[in-house]
Amino acid sequence: MANTPSRTPLAGGFLLAISLVAGSVIGAIAGQPSVGFVGGLGVGLALTIGVWLIDRARR
Repeated sequence: MANTPSRTPLAGGFLLAISLVAGSVIGAIAGQPSVGFVGGLGVGLALTIGVWLIDRARR
């Protein structure tokens, strides 16, 4: 029986969640948790969109 490639989509939500938490922690250390949260959101969205584009190209 031939192995067929998995058609399961990749998930980037984990990267978004970790970026938000890391940004908030780094921002809190720097005294600016809101700025850290927004920065983490930007990085997380960029990573999530990257995962989505890679997954879309795989199909």
